[in-house]
Amino acid sequence: MQTMFAFITSPQDWTVILLIVLLLFGAKKLPELARGVGKSLGEFKRAREEFETHVTTASTEVPAAPKKPGDEKTT
Repeated sequence: MQTMFAFITSPQDWTVILLIVLLLFGAKKLPELARGVGKSLGEFKRAREEFETHVTTASTEVPAAPKKPGDEKTT
């Protein structure tokens, strides 16, 4: 699987990117920005785990046989 940031390999590349982010958002906004990114990643992780649970549960469940119109019991 290829990552989106595969072209960024050296520490100098990351330093330049971090400096640009610092200049764009400012030092006061960076903790708030990082907190928001962290919450988003946590929510994404929870949603992914929930989806995986539903998929594995659905794949192990045996569906009930469909009822035929004439199979109804009358009491």
